[in-house]
Amino acid sequence: MFDEIEFEKIKRLPQYIFANINEIKLQMRQNGEDVIDFSMGNPDGPTPTHIIDKLCQAAQKSKNHGYSVSKGIYKLRLAASNWYKQKYGVNLDPNTEICVTMGSKEGYVHLIQAITNQGDNAVVCSPAYPIHYYAFILNGVNVVNIPIKWNNNMYLDYQAYFDNLEYIFKNTFPKPKFVVVNFPHNPTTVVVNKDFYDRLVKLAKKERFYIISDIAYAELCFDNFKTSSIFEIEGAKDVAVETYTLSKTYNMAGWRVGFVVGNKKMVGALQKIKSWIDYGMHTPTQIAATIALEGPQDCINDIRNKYKNRMKVLINSFNKIGFDIKEPKASMFVWAEIPNRYKHLGSLEFCKQILKEAKVAFSPGIGFGDSGEGYIRIALIENEKRIHQASKNIKQYLNIK
Repeated sequence: MFDEIEFEKIKRLPQYIFANINEIKLQMRQNGEDVIDFSMGNPDGPTPTHIIDKLCQAAQKSKNHGYSVSKGIYKLRLAASNWYKQKYGVNLDPNTEICVTMGSKEGYVHLIQAITNQGDNAVVCSPAYPIHYYAFILNGVNVVNIPIKWNNNMYLDYQAYFDNLEYIFKNTFPKPKFVVVNFPHNPTTVVVNKDFYDRLVKLAKKERFYIISDIAYAELCFDNFKTSSIFEIEGAKDVAVETYTLSKTYNMAGWRVGFVVGNKKMVGALQKIKSWIDYGMHTPTQIAATIALEGPQDCINDIRNKYKNRMKVLINSFNKIGFDIKEPKASMFVWAEIPNRYKHLGSLEFCKQILKEAKVAFSPGIGFGDSGEGYIRIALIENEKRIHQASKNIKQYLNIK
């Protein structure tokens, strides 16, 4: 009888492609095999000591163990405001323009739930971090994909992007209400400069759409590159919000701390829906997150340099065995095209074979959308010794084939 009841919203979600890799990986580990795992963007380093110490100190106070505030304690919102002021020269009202979230992913999903109507259209880059489009799909919003193209320096091809975006607005009905951008980009690592946001904000005001900008990897930049915020553009708060997370910057992935900032109407909608859904995160965690933003920042350089060193070692060793990987300017990933000899397998089958035969796990590009086919995403979460071992394992397997 109950088998006839359908959960329509869940049916909109496809099979999670990464689950194929995870199942094989789990089985191999249960069999005692050592898997070198580049498949998930899960930082392997410890959270800086001064942040952990503040968590422990705050947790000793009984007053910090009651319900918190769904939009985040004031001191954390103020710290986020000061962070934007110091880093980007941007003024944000801690009360009306900032909402603390349980990681940027939770904040993004609840934001989409709060601001969309069934039948709306939204523009999302392709390939993309899956939740960027499935948050819309779960809420009955149609997603229009815009392909990501880049030059040899891993900068976005602006002309191609805006030509495609303007075509979409001329040929899509109803016109899209939302455009999602994510730079440094996951999975491709593609970056933009401030002039990209200037052009995007002007187009948003012309075509009357909202922008959702995700800068989760803003601090993980290499050499002289610096991530821009959309709010460095005058008038951006009229049309945009931005999401950020402490997960990667401070090795705090499991802590689940982020924030959504910007346009008062959209931030207010998120604050309101969260007031109905949750009581906010654990207060000691928020207090420690405040210290992360306001305390010593040397730890960021250490984390950034670790990823940079791993990236250079990986690209050097992998390019010697048949890959042709370009250096990213930011993020904790590299985006690698599958060697021509193996493209016929497709990214999922290629990753399965490498995992089973070479004991190395990657994320298949197809998991990020059709435009990701032919590529793999490699997370820089294994140390240099393990990277060299992975290269040897893959070389041996490829030579056998």
